[in-house]
Amino acid sequence: MSRRHLTFACEGSTMVATLDEAPGTAGLLIVSGGNELRSGAWAGQARIAARIAAAGFPVLRFDHRGVGDSDGPNGSFETRGPDIAAALASFRKTCPELSRVIGWGNCDGASALMLARGLGFEGLVLSNPWTIEEDDAAQPPEVLRDHYKRRLADPTAIRRLLTGKVSVGKLAASLRDATRKPAPPTTLTQNLARGLADFAGPTRFLIAERDRTAQAFLAAWDKADARIRRCPNATHSFVESHSQEWLTEQILEMLRA
Repeated sequence: MSRRHLTFACEGSTMVATLDEAPGTAGLLIVSGGNELRSGAWAGQARIAARIAAAGFPVLRFDHRGVGDSDGPNGSFETRGPDIAAALASFRKTCPELSRVIGWGNCDGASALMLARGLGFEGLVLSNPWTIEEDDAAQPPEVLRDHYKRRLADPTAIRRLLTGKVSVGKLAASLRDATRKPAPPTTLTQNLARGLADFAGPTRFLIAERDRTAQAFLAAWDKADARIRRCPNATHSFVESHSQEWLTEQILEMLRA
């Protein structure tokens, strides 16, 4: 397995990517979330790419415009379709033996893939999709209930409560919020659902159970969706050793299908 860098154009800008080479005819394209570099949080995406390539599948990850080594305007995830399309085209051109490309995005990288209707991918892996409207500061009641369930199991949190180090007023208000009815799906969630409905390929949702973004997604999505897979005790970027192994295996299952 070897790793090399490449560049490609996107609407007049130059984007930079890293390719982990491997002989397989199925490949993985990684879409970073937010302003995250293509290496990922704590180099997590670089490690995943190395693992996937070692298993025989090439991996391309890139800096979207305006981030890292790529120039151009830095837009929101809702406008990232052209960046993803340019990266996918470059991947297929650089690796002409590819017959299938799976797209993986975390957080709003997953949402960008959904809004782009899967572009030209043969499959999608969507972890912890971002469904929160920018002007919605309230936590979904499911997220609050999970928070307090964990706090009640934490001896330090119980001790702080019993020794008066927790504001009773704020606690009461938060508990009231935890018992309210779920809010209707946001406009963003509806747009994500519509975008994904137009994608005919296989899809898998990966949920880090300790991540509030993932919990907010589950609160807004059909919990009975058979495409959902959950990783216990995993946080947002799957940095734990067990969650890294779980994430790798989930992606490999999609590549081998």
